[in-house]
Amino acid sequence: MAATLSTDHILKELSDLWVTLGKPGEAESGAGVLRACSLTLVVLAEESEDVGALGETIAALMPEHPARTIIIRLRGAGERTLAERVYAQCWMPFGQRRQICCEQVEIIASDSALADLPPVVLPLAVPDLPLIVWCRSARLAGMPEFRRIAEMARKVVIDSSTMPDPRESLSRLAAVAGRGVMLGDLAWTRITRWRAMLSQVFENRETLALLPGVSKVQVAFAPSYETAAWYMGAWIANAAGHPELAVQPDPDVNSLRVELTGENLRVVLMRQEARLTVAVNEITNCTSLSAPTDYLLMREELGIVRRDAVFEETLASAARLAYPGKQ
Repeated sequence: MAATLSTDHILKELSDLWVTLGKPGEAESGAGVLRACSLTLVVLAEESEDVGALGETIAALMPEHPARTIIIRLRGAGERTLAERVYAQCWMPFGQRRQICCEQVEIIASDSALADLPPVVLPLAVPDLPLIVWCRSARLAGMPEFRRIAEMARKVVIDSSTMPDPRESLSRLAAVAGRGVMLGDLAWTRITRWRAMLSQVFENRETLALLPGVSKVQVAFAPSYETAAWYMGAWIANAAGHPELAVQPDPDVNSLRVELTGENLRVVLMRQEARLTVAVNEITNCTSLSAPTDYLLMREELGIVRRDAVFEETLASAARLAYPGKQ
């Protein structure tokens, strides 16, 4: 395999791809293909990851967020390697004869070639459109080379729940955000519904009046939900005037259990199978809560094109609370 890649060669392959896809006479008949692109999406994933499942996720995202997708599959340690191939992702909207297609470039890179990625990827980005990096590799997120990759993007999306040390991860992410990198964390996105349901509780004026009296917040979590628990606890603490906060594991919890207590108020949120139960004093309500897929999480994140001040404030608070010795 090649040790270097020619950006000009890849761009020529992309140009040739559209020549191949476009068949003479089809445009006049309403058939053929339509090129669609609203951003450049760079996906960083381990080579061992299920390529079929990842491909299905990207394909599902394309109709709503069409993109030139650059998939970088990480080979790990070994001989310096860079290799590529170019292809298209197409779909046909219901009731139409014309296919809509997006470009995809797949690059295989060894660890020793990671420093060469930014000069290759940047010229491949579609001009005047945002470049989003989706890092699916917890290993890469902890490597020094990741910083240069992150700096080339308008936004970087990671999933801190996959990282080996949740508290250290929050501290590291807060430092990255402090350098001006716009971040999205799927661990935060997973609790969007939880935050929405808790916010609805305090839409009631009588309940809202009791919020300043909240004296304790407890967040219990299952394995892989620790960063989500710190996010949830920090978000509530910021909104409730910084009451006493306890974040701890619980073997009887299947994801999260959130409890706010204060004078004349007790609010409990917990997941029970595919339902989210919300109890306010003696009144309990349930709503459906299916497990969010990568597609649903990324669809939400790709729709956020500006800085999320609430997330950034919560990330900074969660890092201070989870890892006070690093601040």
